[in-house]
Amino acid sequence: MMQKTFLVEIGTEELPPKSLRTLAESFATNFIEQLDNTKLEHGEVLWYASPRRLALKVLNLNDTQPDSQIIKRGPAVSAAFDDNGNPTKAAEGWARGCGITVDQAERIQTDKGEWLSYTHNQKGQPVVNLLCDMVKNALNKLPIPKPMRWATHQVEFIRPSHTVTMLYGNELVPGTILDIESNRIIRGHRFMGEQQFTIDNADQYPQILEQRGKVIADYDKRKAIIKQQAEEAATKLNGKADLTESLLEEVSSLVEWPVVLTAKFEERFLDVPAESLVYTMKGDQKYFPVYDKQGKLLPNFIFVANIESKDPQVVISGNEKVVRPRLADAEFFYKTDLKQRLEDRLSRLETVLFQQQLGTIKDKALRIETLSGFIAEKIGANTEQAKRAGKLTKCDLVTNTVFEFPETQGIIGRYLALKDGEGVEVATSIEEQYKPRFSGDELPSTLVSSAVSIAEKMDTLVGIFGIGQFPKGDKDPFALRRAAIGVLRIIVEKNLPLDLDDLSNFATSLYGDKLSNKNVIQDTVSFMQGRFRAWYQEQGFAIDTIQAVLALNPTKPADFDARVKAVTYFRTLPESASLAEANKRVSNILSKAEMAIPEKVNVALLDAGAEGELAKQVAILTDKLEPYFNEGRYQDALVELSSLKVPVDVFFESVMVMVDNEQIKQNRLALLKKLQNLFLKVADISLLQA
Repeated sequence: MMQKTFLVEIGTEELPPKSLRTLAESFATNFIEQLDNTKLEHGEVLWYASPRRLALKVLNLNDTQPDSQIIKRGPAVSAAFDDNGNPTKAAEGWARGCGITVDQAERIQTDKGEWLSYTHNQKGQPVVNLLCDMVKNALNKLPIPKPMRWATHQVEFIRPSHTVTMLYGNELVPGTILDIESNRIIRGHRFMGEQQFTIDNADQYPQILEQRGKVIADYDKRKAIIKQQAEEAATKLNGKADLTESLLEEVSSLVEWPVVLTAKFEERFLDVPAESLVYTMKGDQKYFPVYDKQGKLLPNFIFVANIESKDPQVVISGNEKVVRPRLADAEFFYKTDLKQRLEDRLSRLETVLFQQQLGTIKDKALRIETLSGFIAEKIGANTEQAKRAGKLTKCDLVTNTVFEFPETQGIIGRYLALKDGEGVEVATSIEEQYKPRFSGDELPSTLVSSAVSIAEKMDTLVGIFGIGQFPKGDKDPFALRRAAIGVLRIIVEKNLPLDLDDLSNFATSLYGDKLSNKNVIQDTVSFMQGRFRAWYQEQGFAIDTIQAVLALNPTKPADFDARVKAVTYFRTLPESASLAEANKRVSNILSKAEMAIPEKVNVALLDAGAEGELAKQVAILTDKLEPYFNEGRYQDALVELSSLKVPVDVFFESVMVMVDNEQIKQNRLALLKKLQNLFLKVADISLLQA
């Protein structure tokens, strides 16, 4: 059996840059699935992608599919023959479909009875007969949300296609894909190299395309070239390029022959907030901004051309001319915004709707003002600064700059606040109200900004839950899940003494009679507690540990965090498994109690042995651990409680709880209740699994 390289390239018009990697990787994954389904042995599968092509290269692909044995199971023997032993219509129909008669069928025995069976030896097909359909199937499964048609073709694809090349070694694989006959034609760069040439052997790819067509088909190679040359260019400017992964990916998907160049803009534009300039350069132009060692924006940018020019300066000048009016627009918007104080824009927020039932953005800002002050007082932050920042949080939404560059909301508010003479704390809080914006994002930097950020998110949570618009599945238009995680992260990671019940109650009261959901507080708190489970699971905490703490319905996030970490540590102790089992036993016994269990243990009714010893240890720990629980020292408390393992084990080995004497039984139940309550001060460890 011979092995050769298989190549398929689909030549298209410009593919969506943000989807290019996904398309190429999906193409490879889908084709590997096809290879596995046909049981074809092969080596590495390599994918290639450029703006005008998707390609795969399969190394060491066998030239023939292996022979296979196909077993077709028919009806059960009991249903295959009638009472006289004659074949039924079901049996005859199955046999006819297999190309045999019923008496030629085999019989197989299974745990569900005896069945008719037919084994067919199928000879493997030549690989060239299979490849076209395999490519079609792989392409049909690509994640294409909106396929398109072109010219008179009825087929659909993500972009119009012009060439299809399929080679197995030096053999042309016949077939039609996307209404295009497979051939040896490869298209090169639009403006450099050979615009069209033929390929003789699959092994020539992608080198022949790079040499003759001036196209680097290897996606990661293009990306590495861009990154390396951009870093070198920034170093020459004594700066550092802003090479975010998303932009680097997008630029790599826009060029076939990357040429990294450096340009500049007028220094006067540096008076404009850097974020506006960066948004223009990265978002509109796909340029890489450059910063100095102190993190200040330099009047330079790095861009990637798709052509080697004989006179690069012409290309550089052209890009400088293109970006200049865009930067001038940003400058104009900012200077216009400076003519009006931030606070004076509050009245304009009356015309901007937050949500039809919940009122305007101005209403929201005033609620945030009050709620920020409430939270600031709780956490020891400056109340007046928090209220001032809360009032101004949304004023930059009606600025020209934010209207043009939405991603600068909050950021422009900080700049304008500082220009108006507001304190640094207030200005910083306006910007940081949206933090954390995404998973892993940094938190607000001060207590004041933390108060404002929590207030902004709690107002949204309570408001949207208050009108019954709960997130469903992947639909979460108000980003309530992100808001909830944001609140929890701030409270937990900054160890703030805040209670979700208190926050929800106060936030609800600020809406007056606008909320229709009478269970808004309970729904909001339950939703946020549900975020605990997902968040802590992502961090690697065991689900039963989380459930053991959630069983106590904790509403203080920082306290929840301390309990989860305490239980996690407790599980590392050698006594933990035994005590968890003992707590399960205690819970089962107490659940069977038919009468109210006494609150106190009658010492006079205790035996002097194991029962008395357990009662003594429980009494000692009850007094000793009270300050531990009050101070949130849950880990230390569980370490102390681990000392109960021996007296608890001895108690259950030698003492019968559910005795006939009702007084003694009730007294022993009271003792177990006190034992259980000690652990329930931290978590319900009876829920822990071995």
